[in-house]
Amino acid sequence: MPAASDTAGAPGRYSLVAIILHWVIAAGILALIGMGLAMDHLSLPPMQVFKLYQLHKSIGVTVMLAVVLRILWRLFHTPPALPATLPEIERKAAHGTHGLLYGLQILLPLSGWALVSASVFNIPTVLYGVVPWPHLPVLASLHDKAPVEAALKTLHHWSAWILTAVIALHVAAALRHHVILKDGVLRQMLPTRHDAARPSQPA
Repeated sequence: MPAASDTAGAPGRYSLVAIILHWVIAAGILALIGMGLAMDHLSLPPMQVFKLYQLHKSIGVTVMLAVVLRILWRLFHTPPALPATLPEIERKAAHGTHGLLYGLQILLPLSGWALVSASVFNIPTVLYGVVPWPHLPVLASLHDKAPVEAALKTLHHWSAWILTAVIALHVAAALRHHVILKDGVLRQMLPTRHDAARPSQPA
């Protein structure tokens, strides 16, 4: 059975579900990047660091679940087509960047979850101070956690920097479509329908 169209009543526009998930994920990732930089580079009181780590884990799990929902939605809903004028190499770059974004958005929270599970401190995770979140069973029961924790910390750290770079590339590409090419690609994912389906005007 063919996938449903991922549109919201206007040609070339993502559905409301896809738009909400996109911006929830985007806001969560920006918050996580900010908190990660603060935890790594600011001298904060121990209790504030603990609260920040707990919030970081809570938002990370939320982003992971939202990304899973976004991928499932994408599997059954065809996204709007790229502009017909877009060169083939740019089409492949766009698809590759989106695939990399999805992969990193899953890898980062999973590596963070694994890192917490392998931590020698064995600190429980309680999402938003309300919902207990379990450790991964294999990692939580390791006899020598220190080297595994160190490896996972390195993976999580560098994956975060790679994701930041890919997001910067993604934003730059979206702005190029909107400001220079004027082909309506950015408007496909904006919450408002204003000019969503208007064809680009000649320069």
